[in-house]
Amino acid sequence: MIIKIICGFFMALADSVPGVSGGTIAFLLGQYDNFINSLNNIIAGTMKQKKEAIRFLIQLMIGWVIGFILAVLILTAVFEKHIYQVSSLFLGFIVFSIPIVTREERKSFLGHEKNIVYMIAGILVVVLITYFNTASEEEGTKDLIHMSFGTAIYLFVAAMIAISAMVLPGISGSTLLLIFGLYVPVMNAIKSVLSFQMEALPVVIIFGLGVLTGIVTVVRVVKIALEKFRSQTVYTIVGLMIGSLYAIVMGPTTLDIPQQAMSISTFHVLFFIIGGVLIGALQMLKKMQ
Repeated sequence: MIIKIICGFFMALADSVPGVSGGTIAFLLGQYDNFINSLNNIIAGTMKQKKEAIRFLIQLMIGWVIGFILAVLILTAVFEKHIYQVSSLFLGFIVFSIPIVTREERKSFLGHEKNIVYMIAGILVVVLITYFNTASEEEGTKDLIHMSFGTAIYLFVAAMIAISAMVLPGISGSTLLLIFGLYVPVMNAIKSVLSFQMEALPVVIIFGLGVLTGIVTVVRVVKIALEKFRSQTVYTIVGLMIGSLYAIVMGPTTLDIPQQAMSISTFHVLFFIIGGVLIGALQMLKKMQ
């Protein structure tokens, strides 16, 4: 039970800030298959499977809720004031996670080199979304409290896409929110609701509905893809991870007060190394199970 709570806690931290997805954390801690199967069984499993899934997800959610609240109340302020240090940290997360994923899934790579085209596609998807978002900022995404109907639809769809990324062990859903220019507004809205400022509640409700819709529609697809097309899916996941490096580098340009994209001069080696150390610590925790 303890490992599931710890897994949920770190998944929440990963889901709450741009970088590694919660799915990556679950994968590194050996809980990913249980995570996907439990989500799928909640939707389409037998009564026995539903009970087992609920038990697993409750344990995971205890840690997730604790981690998410801490992230919203603390990390959003850190993210705004120390964007380059945080970005360097998550670059470390991604860079050191990639060899772990490739080692754990070596059977999906060996003898399937032709599937590298899926990796390239994954890279291009993230890079192109990031490029076009930073090239022309979406109007109305910054002021969600007074959002238009079009912005509400944009928020709902972005939530669906973001939760899909959180389920996959690849690009972070928060990174996608950052790409869409919604990360800071959404986190501020959630923080406001936690502080009982209810004017932000419609934002949280619309975002939550998008998340639930995304879970229902994507989990089944992911499960089938991993079962029947595992090599292609894993190649795509690694491509998404590689592409997210570019998204993180460009992340500062999408803040409420846009900053310059990360450069050599604003890159922090120490935080990059800390990211790698944390990934190593998660691997040690997995071996202790």
